[in-house]
Amino acid sequence: MPSTKPLEYGGHALIWSGDWTPQGARQAISGAARAGYDYIEIALLDPWKVDVVLTKDLLQEFNIRAHASLGLSPTTDVTSTDTAIVAKGDELLRKATDVLAAIGGKELCGVIYSALGKYPGPASKQNRDSSIAAMQRLADYAADKDININLEVVNRYETNIINTGLEGLAFLDEVNRPNAYLHLDTYHMNIEEDGMEKSILAAKDRLGYVHIGESHRGYLGTGNVDFDKFFAALNKIGYQGPITFESFSSEVVDENLSNTLCVWRNLWDNSDDLALKALQFMKERY
Repeated sequence: MPSTKPLEYGGHALIWSGDWTPQGARQAISGAARAGYDYIEIALLDPWKVDVVLTKDLLQEFNIRAHASLGLSPTTDVTSTDTAIVAKGDELLRKATDVLAAIGGKELCGVIYSALGKYPGPASKQNRDSSIAAMQRLADYAADKDININLEVVNRYETNIINTGLEGLAFLDEVNRPNAYLHLDTYHMNIEEDGMEKSILAAKDRLGYVHIGESHRGYLGTGNVDFDKFFAALNKIGYQGPITFESFSSEVVDENLSNTLCVWRNLWDNSDDLALKALQFMKERY
């Protein structure tokens, strides 16, 4: 049976900082703590560049935890039929897991099962099988470090493997590892799902991680996402786990990720105001 996770609220690091330099890390971690979040979600796109000692010290200084996310690229795509590319993906995922373990985190999430980006066609059985095998290897590696992996369901323009929660659950059936969970994101659900409830109710205790993002990825409650139905569904299943506020603006930029996610507009310019209002918005509903 999956282990029980604590209910906790976090903010994505890109709300406060576009890099993980000593200055950027301090800005992000202090910002998350100042806003009252339980943890910060760090984007480990290049985990080799993360100063583990500095990050751990900052987390301790501001009394806040960390989880981590990433998305793969064409050079690390574990759905590839090129074994050398898959090996690079395995290497990246293991390194991200090592960094997360070193800073005391327990949850690795994101598009860790494919490249993050638009594919030219549907996934083949070989692509899917390669991804499943990679997730089995990662789950086993992560389990030895007491870490869960959470597979983020994203829209059709960001993967061709799983675009709905039900597809994600079928994928998890094949991965078949107790520390592998579903990761749902309201931004993507708003694009792909038949409403905001069905996948949550189907997932039950297999839902391990949640991203809260508005339809335009700005201030919560100012777009089209039906958050009331979403949080009502979380209540119905008694969800316990991380709930991360995720928002992007051209005000704070990580060049690679911002370009991949097509963050062209300046949807906000005050990180602290955004983060504070988002936490209040989420806690009023859950």
